Amino acid sequence: MKEGLVIKSTGSWYVVQIEQGKHVNCRIKGKFRLEKIKTTNPVAVGDKVLIELEENQEEGVIKSIGERKNYIIRKASNLSKESQILAANVDMAVLLVTINYPVTTTVFIDRFLAAAEAYGIPVSIVFNKVDRYDVEHQNELADLRGIYEEIGYDTYAISAKNQEDLSEIKELLKDRISVIAGHSGVGKSTLINRIEPGLKLKTAEISDAHLTGKHTTTFAEMHALSFGGYIIDTPGIRGFGLINIEKEELYHFFREIFKEAENCQFHNCTHIHEPGCAVKQAVEEGRIAMSRYSSYHSVFSNSNEKYR
Repeated sequence: MKEGLVIKSTGSWYVVQIEQGKHVNCRIKGKFRLEKIKTTNPVAVGDKVLIELEENQEEGVIKSIGERKNYIIRKASNLSKESQILAANVDMAVLLVTINYPVTTTVFIDRFLAAAEAYGIPVSIVFNKVDRYDVEHQNELADLRGIYEEIGYDTYAISAKNQEDLSEIKELLKDRISVIAGHSGVGKSTLINRIEPGLKLKTAEISDAHLTGKHTTTFAEMHALSFGGYIIDTPGIRGFGLINIEKEELYHFFREIFKEAENCQFHNCTHIHEPGCAVKQAVEEGRIAMSRYSSYHSVFSNSNEKYR
């Protein structure tokens, strides 16, 4: 038996890194598929596994999966399953967003942040393509950075395609296992190629007709960084869901709402329609951003749906 780290998932085969950087193509045991796992992938990139090598020593079978410290998850497109684990055992998530070309909505950002809070993953928000922003977009950028920094999230503004100095992002990623996520077309592969040119990940222009991205990353994959650490590239996320979170607990994962909720009149306040709600009062007084409260309201009201 060999210990290894899953660095790529293609759905049916997994690339596992074992000692001295050797990579082995592995399958999973049949019983993994029969267990009541409500995900499309019982094994995820970032999982620590035990494998048994085949006679040829070039392929193997995953016999067991180590306990996960955390994971990042999305709604699965396969309707017979509940979710898909994008990555496991990560130190940080980098949410790459764009104000235009394509638009990343605040609802999407806030859903991602809430899910990361629920699963114990720190997030940094990186606004990309600032070279395309006009004055209106620059003002929107400043407003959004102010909102998220006020509640404790680190934010960055870059042009992955044109910016010469990306040392700030390299320092952010250095010596960490980071997952990079966001809509298709926001520039994930471009950013990774700029900070680690030798990877030469495939990129594509976004659709001018629909201003949406084309999927260039089909499966999650972990890449070693020459300056220390690993980065996990994920498929573009169009639908992002909060999995296994009770509606009544949702406010726990909106930091500023959770803080204000201590002062609500009712202990089981949903912060939607109750009188004496400290959260609604904080929104009225400008201490909670309307966009954040609107996202909370939207997610609460549509907890079983996916968002774009």
